[in-house]
Amino acid sequence: MNDSRRRRTAAASCLAVTGALLAAGCGGEAAGTSKETSSLKGTPVKVMVWAPEDTQGSAQPGVRHTAQAYEKWINANGGIKGGPLEVLTCNEKNDPDEAEKCAQQAVAEKVVAVVGSYSLAGDRYMPVLQKAGIPYIGGTGVSAAEFSNPLSFPVNGGTPTVFAAHGQQLVEQGCKKISGVRYDVAAAAIVSKFLALGVTAAGGAAPKDLKVPVTATDLAPQVAAATKGSDCVSVILGTHSDLFVKAYVQSGSKTELGSVVGNLTPELAETTGGGGSPLEGASITGYYPPTSDAAWKNFVEAAEGDKEIDTSNGANGTTWVAFKVFTAAAQKLPTITAKALVEELNTTSGIDTGGLTPPLTWNKSTALPIEGMNRIHNTTATELTIRDGKIEWAKEGATFVDVRKVLTAKSAG
Repeated sequence: MNDSRRRRTAAASCLAVTGALLAAGCGGEAAGTSKETSSLKGTPVKVMVWAPEDTQGSAQPGVRHTAQAYEKWINANGGIKGGPLEVLTCNEKNDPDEAEKCAQQAVAEKVVAVVGSYSLAGDRYMPVLQKAGIPYIGGTGVSAAEFSNPLSFPVNGGTPTVFAAHGQQLVEQGCKKISGVRYDVAAAAIVSKFLALGVTAAGGAAPKDLKVPVTATDLAPQVAAATKGSDCVSVILGTHSDLFVKAYVQSGSKTELGSVVGNLTPELAETTGGGGSPLEGASITGYYPPTSDAAWKNFVEAAEGDKEIDTSNGANGTTWVAFKVFTAAAQKLPTITAKALVEELNTTSGIDTGGLTPPLTWNKSTALPIEGMNRIHNTTATELTIRDGKIEWAKEGATFVDVRKVLTAKSAG
């Protein structure tokens, strides 16, 4: 792997805090579509979903499978205004050129929205969608354009919100001296700044910022540096967090670990001892309730039997939430068009996601008043933990935590 590919992979890993991707032929190929047939007689409603698959980056097929599971589920439950939902999929291959081709394919196919997708190349695909008037609903929140383009409708607060909330959670859990371990790339440096913002806003001392070379495979030196003089370590290495945990276990350290969803996972807990894992009790910050929450009932049932869908994966969850938002907005329209959807999303208050998020609104009054982040409207996160090898609420009766004041205080000062 050459250096540029390594850096792109590491950036994807660091930013893929919600953990997943999507796809099926696009770019030079025709967009994929589900083979499911439907007995629904209404007008078909066509959308597209994209993300990388079969790449050396953070390629995971779960988002595509989640989108197709939603398609099957909604069509079995009346479709969209009596018509079948038709999901086209596109593989953007962790390549900005391919991401732009996916957007061009969406325009050519005349989809009414791009829903629940994942890509780092927002600066390439958003101008294409904007020119065509196609809304981008619920991307995973890893691209700057998702936070600023007027046709972007993120369902969560992306990396700024979740890492600010994570820093706050660590302090609330009693962490006094915190280290953050992340890759030595610009994208991860931005993430570490929001972690520090959350820590200091909660009254903690600024965390140590420890960098991992993108080519590193033995992280024993980083474990030693992170645990020395610290009582908590935030592991921000995405799908490569297992490298840190492996070295951590070998070190015998008892320093507490934590992170955001997609880094310290139930699978990693299982391979390091399950309920006796060093990850047991780790502070995990997410966007949504844990999948054991009743709000996820339909998703869990729709995903049953599909080994490619990890229901605890944040990107898969985001895709499901995005389709819930799309459906709620589309059902209200006399005629479902891209233009009508944009108008509906920009003017309707309190779109209900069934408890997966607070009611969502994208009007001007709820925009985060920070330059470059004005499309962030939902500034909430969830405080979770790993308990008995599973991600659960950190505390009984917990709910969404809003860090809007933390983020806006930074911009004001």
